[in-house]
Amino acid sequence: MFKKIASDALGLSDIGRIIGPEDYDKTDADDYVRHEDDEKIFFLIKTKSDEYCFTNLALIHVDGENAASSKRTLKRYSYSQNKISNVVLETAGRIDMDIEIKFTLGNNPLSIDVHKDEIEKLKDLYKALLHIAETIHENGIILDMAGQSLDKAVTVLQNSRSTEANLADQYKELTEYGFSWLKSVREQYHERDFGEIFEKYINN
Repeated sequence: MFKKIASDALGLSDIGRIIGPEDYDKTDADDYVRHEDDEKIFFLIKTKSDEYCFTNLALIHVDGENAASSKRTLKRYSYSQNKISNVVLETAGRIDMDIEIKFTLGNNPLSIDVHKDEIEKLKDLYKALLHIAETIHENGIILDMAGQSLDKAVTVLQNSRSTEANLADQYKELTEYGFSWLKSVREQYHERDFGEIFEKYINN
């Protein structure tokens, strides 16, 4: 009993380890990676009860109730649908055995404890997640500006003195062009695959 209390107090109860690429195929998370869609694992943390698998497309969380239970819940957070924000790295104090990386995916706050001797590797993940968060934020601003620009163009057209027939034709042309233009902007700035960012920071 005392050992368990001491373990919890020191943060030893569920400290994760970073798994190397050579052992990805030995994890549960690897079974849920969409290799058929060119999904690739870039970083994987395994604790006693959970796995956190960072791919180019999503975070795959194999959520275990506890270390003694075989029950698992699979959670997948695609970066394109769940904005990464609030990325924080907490280093260890003198008596701490763990370091902690925290971030929010969509509306889901996550906190992962990792053994403190893995600090250099975890710094790489921190930098990659921070870069992804900044990229998603900047892309969101550009997409908002694009939408606002199209709305302004429609408003100007509606307030013009064109005849009703000409206005209808112009409105049709503008909406068709606007849809095509917004689609191309979205394809460029609504990123789904962040493999290049992971490759830039992980193991470099």
